[in-house]
Amino acid sequence: MLVGALVAAASCTALAQTTDLPEPDSAALYRPVQDAATAPAVLPSSPNSNADDDVFLQLRDAVRQNDTNKAAALAARLPNYAIPGYVDYYRLKPRLKDASAPEVMAYLARYQGMAIADRMRNDWLLELGRQGDWANFDREFPLFVLKDDTQVKCYALQSRLAKGENVAADARALLLSPPGYGDGCGGLIAQLAQANQFSQNDLLTQLRLAGEQHATGPAKRIAVLLGASDTRAAQAVDVPALAMARGIGDSRAEHEIYLVAVGRMARTSLPLAKVALDKNTPRLTPDEVALGWASIALAASMKLAPEAYDDWRRTTGAALSNDQAMWKTRIALRHGDWKMVRATIEAMPPILRAENTWTYWLARSLASTADGREAARPLFSRIAEQNSFYGQLAMEELGQLISIPPAAMTPSAAELAQVSANPDLRRALKFFGMRLRFEGTREWNWALRGMSERQLLASAEFARQNNILDRMVNTSERTRTEFDYSQRFPAPHNDLVHPTAQSLNLDKAWVYGLIRQESRFIVDAQSGVGASGLMQVMPATGKFVAAKIGLTDFVHGMLNDLRTNITLGANYMNMVLANADGSQVLATAAYNAGPGRSRTWRATLDQPMEGAIFIESIPFTETRGYVRNVMSNATNYAALFEKKPQSLKARIGTITPRGAAAGLP
Repeated sequence: MLVGALVAAASCTALAQTTDLPEPDSAALYRPVQDAATAPAVLPSSPNSNADDDVFLQLRDAVRQNDTNKAAALAARLPNYAIPGYVDYYRLKPRLKDASAPEVMAYLARYQGMAIADRMRNDWLLELGRQGDWANFDREFPLFVLKDDTQVKCYALQSRLAKGENVAADARALLLSPPGYGDGCGGLIAQLAQANQFSQNDLLTQLRLAGEQHATGPAKRIAVLLGASDTRAAQAVDVPALAMARGIGDSRAEHEIYLVAVGRMARTSLPLAKVALDKNTPRLTPDEVALGWASIALAASMKLAPEAYDDWRRTTGAALSNDQAMWKTRIALRHGDWKMVRATIEAMPPILRAENTWTYWLARSLASTADGREAARPLFSRIAEQNSFYGQLAMEELGQLISIPPAAMTPSAAELAQVSANPDLRRALKFFGMRLRFEGTREWNWALRGMSERQLLASAEFARQNNILDRMVNTSERTRTEFDYSQRFPAPHNDLVHPTAQSLNLDKAWVYGLIRQESRFIVDAQSGVGASGLMQVMPATGKFVAAKIGLTDFVHGMLNDLRTNITLGANYMNMVLANADGSQVLATAAYNAGPGRSRTWRATLDQPMEGAIFIESIPFTETRGYVRNVMSNATNYAALFEKKPQSLKARIGTITPRGAAAGLP
């Protein structure tokens, strides 16, 4: 009965004029997939395995709650557990602060080469850094494989600094995100200042970054290093109106605190921020005024305010942060100022400038002039082989369409046997079977290090056989010379997706492109804010759509039913597409950020805009990346389904002001 009702509802719904679509909770913009289940683990089980798994889960929770005694008691109940490295890790982790070096080193030796040993080394390096035990730190740091912890990197620089090395250049390259500094990076900045390796300008740059990224603690600490009031610095970040009312002060540091307050105020009131800056311009140096306008221009850009372009033109001479440089470029793109685009990108730090995004737009700026077209080609070629949004656009600039490369040879039985025996992959399957996706993904990715292309393809096929499609996609995407697009762009549940999309006249390639981005095909994926299933439908959205299509007996638990989830998700796609006058770009943004926001961004247009420029200037970082990925995915799926080359440019098209194309009010 339910199945028939769903199919009938999907086929007959007519919601082309729907405008009262539900808005997601702001937290719903960030949808990490958490602990979704996959196929059962293939590790051999014992009669006591389920009971032991329950104890292990309790042990994990006890450590998360920092309950040392309970953790020790639970660990003692698992003397022969299938993954002893984790039991011993959870036994040692809660008391790492007081553990002896021989005890930790014995653990590392026992589990050498395993992902959990690298995790323990990461934890221990943090503790050694806090203690200033540089002898042990220096011995262990070269053995740390992933080296993906910013605080550990800061402690490593502290260790070098303690030996008299000049590490200022490395510190400047590392210290870009104050909210993640913690004790390690905060201590590094203080020591650099004390050693005269960080100048006042370095500290002022850090203060600006802290204000820009709303990092109150780092702002206070840096203010003290500058000889300024930490209270005033905190007020500038958190209560800018109060900080501005107190006046500008006399010192360079006090001027910077005032400019931080101006930048923070601009996030809520551009007019008040501009009045405050204009009022005190006579007391500021030209460089300080330019910095003030850069803060205001950044806030105006993130609102897509019409004055943002003119604000950026007042920033000549300002040392821009990475965010400011990127937004100055985006606003220049929106205004067709290719000269500003080129100048701003060329002034970016080399690492930022080399990203695909800015490589593409720099090439476009060069190609905008007759004498720059040849200079643009090597830049387009540099990224054209990468199967990404900007790689695909670069291909089209070189006169090529997006097509599916020839498939690699299917992994042999011997190749599959080799990867299926990999102990890291087997541990990953164990964790996936226990709904511990974080641990499973860590073990899986650890296993992929150093694999050949053939081994990667075999591992992806092994993931497919165990119905872990997100790992299949992720693993297959790592190959560079051999490709299997059936792994990279799978189309599971076609018996449900195809008729649902067909009944709604939806582009199936777009539907699959969105599913791939939303859940990576994890059927019972759950986000931290309640989004559920393959299409990550929020409860309020599910209730709204169910009412619209006549699903009167809908309850929240039905979101986990595959057929219901696809039906509700596809119908919602149909609604937002109609609301966006058929633009997949606008509809994709609406699916992620809410129809109201998508309409607001469209309302900033007074003339048609190239789709790629509109996408690049979406104010929400998460939504910007989401739309890029969905549209790139959809282009690949269309090439797979239709078996002919595709154009991403044609798919994203041009974004018009509301009513411009269809004569709507």
